Amino acid sequence: MELHTLKPSEGSVKSGKRIARGQGSGRGGTSTRGHKGAKSRSGWSKKKNFEGGQMPIQMRLPKRGFKNHNRKNYVALNAGQIQFFADKFGISDFTREVLVEKGIVRKNDLVKLLGSGELSAKINITVNAATESGKSKVEANGGTVNVG
Repeated sequence: MELHTLKPSEGSVKSGKRIARGQGSGRGGTSTRGHKGAKSRSGWSKKKNFEGGQMPIQMRLPKRGFKNHNRKNYVALNAGQIQFFADKFGISDFTREVLVEKGIVRKNDLVKLLGSGELSAKINITVNAATESGKSKVEANGGTVNVG
């Protein structure tokens, strides 16, 4: 036995329906598509949200609100959380690379320092944005905040 002699066993593979191969095939004429209409044409596909010609629900309902595409979503880091991570990991310099490495934020997240919680460690932190209360808590302990 060799590769070029292999073939499926008898009766295991059926030949497909030969549609639109003349009247003698039994599937000529309309080729199992019925008579006329969009579904009988080539290239027809049912569009999503199509409701049979009825006005689709997303067009019937009123539109409200506003979506600001320029909005920046920040991951909030409170002073209390910074203290927790400083104790847990023994870190005093918080940079983007350190925060990503420790799994605190993701690679593309924007980080904002907030002032909630207690902070007693002297830390240096680099973030994308910071509140006044967050800055003052870090600087009160002799640390620095780099925004940028």
